[in-house]
Amino acid sequence: MGKLEVASRSGRIITTIDINGEATVSELKRKFQSYSRKYYPARQRFSLPVKAGEKRGVVLEDGKRLADYGLAEGGRVDFKDLGPQIGYSTVFFWEYFGPLVVYPLFFFFPQYLYPHIKSASPPVHSLVQKLAVAYWCFHYAKRIVETYTIHKFGHATMPIFNLFRNCAYYWGFAAYVSYFVNHPKYTAPNQTLSVACLGLAVLMQLGNLRSHIILANLRAPGEKDYKIPRGFLFNFVSCANYTFEIWGWLLYSVAVQSLAAWMFAATGAAQMVQWAIAKHSRLRKTFDGKDGRPKYPRRWIIFPPFL
Repeated sequence: MGKLEVASRSGRIITTIDINGEATVSELKRKFQSYSRKYYPARQRFSLPVKAGEKRGVVLEDGKRLADYGLAEGGRVDFKDLGPQIGYSTVFFWEYFGPLVVYPLFFFFPQYLYPHIKSASPPVHSLVQKLAVAYWCFHYAKRIVETYTIHKFGHATMPIFNLFRNCAYYWGFAAYVSYFVNHPKYTAPNQTLSVACLGLAVLMQLGNLRSHIILANLRAPGEKDYKIPRGFLFNFVSCANYTFEIWGWLLYSVAVQSLAAWMFAATGAAQMVQWAIAKHSRLRKTFDGKDGRPKYPRRWIIFPPFL
């Protein structure tokens, strides 16, 4: 057995742990939990001390041995408390379940949600409104099913704050968009155009589903090593799943002709573009064609021919 010092990021020694260099980082986390029960493994992050010229130390990965990082008797690791954690699938379920419930409320219960609109009889919904609520529910039902049957997460948990932030975004926009699209005084645009756009939007969602299946098959659960996505639109675009997602919401916005829908589409697209640029950069850096690694092919990032 050897002794390993655990320090805070400020350099203060928190405790010393007896552990063999052949032990894994996961075993280190279980040992450290015995020091303080509140620091369950998902809440812990260990890294090597920051070296001169570095901004941050190398983060220790769960499956690797301490010896892989050169940690021996008298070594030191820095500890960071990641805060209370929650499972990815739990966050995804609640952020998608909200819009699935909130949006239809304005469609089915206008008498309660538009009390200022005086009418002798309930409003008659146009075909566009009916198809719009069907598309919206299909999209979020699909997302929930994907969460439990397709998606594979590189990390098991995320900070619990993300649950409240993500739910505020999705639930808030669901109410905002639905309020105007299902408003009793809503005037439906050209029906032929709207039906065609929503039909194409469904095809975009199916393309998004196909893209998620391809990504899910790239690695086993818990793996962090990236592989080059190939096939389907991935032969031309690095983040085909985001491409289909953006096109789906743009088509929905054209179909319903609502400023609220356009704002939702633009906000989501802006976030996905940021994620796509980061992922494209990571793929190019990982697959640089050196030391036997394949070279990442030339592709658009997310939105040909512009990006």
